[in-house]
Amino acid sequence: MQHLILLHGALGSSEQLKTLEQSLSDNYQVHIPDLPGHGGTGLQQEFSIHFFAQYLEEYIEQHNLKRASVFGYSMGGYVAMYLAVQRPELISKIITLATKWTWSEEITAREVKMLQPEVIEQKLPQFAQALVQRHAPDDWKELLHKTADMMLQMGKNNPLKHEDLAQVTTPSLIMLGDRDKMVSLQETVEAYQHIPSAQMAVLPKTSHPIEQVDIEMISFFIRRFIS
Repeated sequence: MQHLILLHGALGSSEQLKTLEQSLSDNYQVHIPDLPGHGGTGLQQEFSIHFFAQYLEEYIEQHNLKRASVFGYSMGGYVAMYLAVQRPELISKIITLATKWTWSEEITAREVKMLQPEVIEQKLPQFAQALVQRHAPDDWKELLHKTADMMLQMGKNNPLKHEDLAQVTTPSLIMLGDRDKMVSLQETVEAYQHIPSAQMAVLPKTSHPIEQVDIEMISFFIRRFIS
């Protein structure tokens, strides 16, 4: 049975991908690791795409998963693609959903404004409680600060520029929801156009949060592309 790794997004955890894992488990040996600092794994001093990609690389090698396929949601897709540039022999195929490809200081300044714990507690108390539970026993507020710092660094120096994407030899499917308010169609199309032999899909009635995505539709596209 083929191996398939599912990677969560920023501020996320493997728990969010349990339903997708169950949907795909009849077809693949599914792995859903928590990236360092997420899901209660212990906050790390370093928070960067490079660090997360190193973790994915080690996970693949330690579990003997070379040539596994990877589905990455949001930041998870970015991490998988970054590793594909560095170690193309490790990953068989990549599927991304709702991944933000374009980073600049202006963009990150806007994104970071949404990562203020006090504002989230006041305006989005249910989301705040979800973060508490998702990352316990770690401090979810510190996780937000570390994520914000990482984004600011990405704004200064985008780890995956168009010339990097042009080096990707891994077959890739780039997906975006038609109602995604965090990731633009333009940046997704530009990423798709720079990745050699990539495919692209725009999903109907689909917004950014993974909890609101039609799991059966995502499973269909994953199976279709990997097969």
